[in-house]
Amino acid sequence: METALTAVPEDLPEDFTKIRIEKSHIRELPKSAFSRIRSLKNLWLNFNDIAIINIKGLEGLGNLTELRLQGNKLRSVPWTAFEETPNLKILDLKHNLIDALPEHALKFLPGLTYLDLSSNQLSVISKEVFLNWPTYHTDNRKEKHATPNFVLALHDNPWLCDCRLGGFVEFIITLSPPFILMNSYLTCSGPDFRAGKFFHEVELKACVQPVVSAQTTNVTMPLGGNVTLSCFAMGRPEPDIRWTYSLKILRGFREIHSRVDEDTIMSQLVIPSLQLADRGPYTCIANNFIGNSSINILLDVKSPDGSLSYSPVLPAAIAEENIFIDIRIAKQTVYGIVIEWWAVTKNPAETWFTVHFGKYDAPRKEQIYIGPGINTYSVTDLLPATKYEICVTLKNQAPRSDQCILFVTGSDFNEMEQREKLIHIVVVVLAMVLAVPVGMYACTTNAKFGCLERGMEMWRNRSHTEHSHRSDERQGTFDSLQAASDEGLCQESSKDQKTRRRSIDKILKTKNDRRPTAELY
Repeated sequence: METALTAVPEDLPEDFTKIRIEKSHIRELPKSAFSRIRSLKNLWLNFNDIAIINIKGLEGLGNLTELRLQGNKLRSVPWTAFEETPNLKILDLKHNLIDALPEHALKFLPGLTYLDLSSNQLSVISKEVFLNWPTYHTDNRKEKHATPNFVLALHDNPWLCDCRLGGFVEFIITLSPPFILMNSYLTCSGPDFRAGKFFHEVELKACVQPVVSAQTTNVTMPLGGNVTLSCFAMGRPEPDIRWTYSLKILRGFREIHSRVDEDTIMSQLVIPSLQLADRGPYTCIANNFIGNSSINILLDVKSPDGSLSYSPVLPAAIAEENIFIDIRIAKQTVYGIVIEWWAVTKNPAETWFTVHFGKYDAPRKEQIYIGPGINTYSVTDLLPATKYEICVTLKNQAPRSDQCILFVTGSDFNEMEQREKLIHIVVVVLAMVLAVPVGMYACTTNAKFGCLERGMEMWRNRSHTEHSHRSDERQGTFDSLQAASDEGLCQESSKDQKTRRRSIDKILKTKNDRRPTAELY
């Protein structure tokens, strides 16, 4: 039948011994597709669109001797399905997309004399596939005149000739009658240096874990210069090599890989126009399926006066340690916050910042490197009822208390109409940098109220001098935020609350006379 069939017909006569359905649109061989036709011996299903064979697709075909599935779209075969076909002698699977053979694939084909797996996508298989084939261990195998020939077709597959294929190559080279290869000149498709070679021309050694080395692990170059970091990785099979360094996301460098010999790859990381931010460790990592290895290369940048920028005693670095960074929460979103900061540095176009963020009690915070010209960062996916700390520092500096904000997220609402209030930010400690608006309390564990009032006064005086350089929108009211006392975070008497309220109102009244309040985020 050569028709526009989309499924196996259900009304086929039960006494058929041979069925041939080709060039149709059948996409699946379903369960018990031909189970009613017990006498079926020859089944040809070539050049269809079959991509799936049900594990019970051959049920009831105990008399089947020939199955041809050439030119379909099979990527795998349920080999245990052949338990239903103990008398199968011919299996034709050429021109499919099969890319793997499990070790027990041929275990349920004891009577097979012809197997065609040519023109598939096989690249690596184990010799155990054939050593587990019952026919290979038949007692009369040595009686060449008493047994038929067993034909294998394995050509035109993209064989990857590395250490993983060693056992199979050895099996093919030593194969002898009654086992016959339809095409004995199997060729390698990879790696590149072995492409086109025949199996009998290659020598494949055992697989080994990668070992990474470098000619030098300390490199010093002048500011503005070009540098190439190199590492060598030896392993079988060929390892994958990658570089990791702090600026990889923001400033990715070109990686070049070249072969030194059959087992060794050289990887080069090209860094043009060195900047001070490029200093630090660079890690070369190599891995294959056996394991991995790595090596660190420390890069330092020499400033114009000849001093080393990475040195902890660099005068410029000491001078920048005390630079004041003005950090504030600029916006509250449904699931997080946006912070912004300002700092006066000698070279703003080359100044990098580090954002330290995480739960307050976490031993280590996540570090995010921010390039020059950027002064905002968004934090999302905050957890409800959790205390967080976020800090902004110059790159490679540890955060100080005046460079950090502590905040707590509120409760998680279940009502859909209150989803916009999912996260409520309560500022706990702000180191006297963020102006605290009406409707929200700022508190610390040991700071007194007088300290808050003095801090607010200092903020008002300093911000007045910088008013011309900042946008009015920096004064968000945050009216939608919960008060800290609502969460039980700030415990104070009613008298203290009244005194605090009057003082904050007094301070903010003066400020509001000078500039308008920004729109509520």
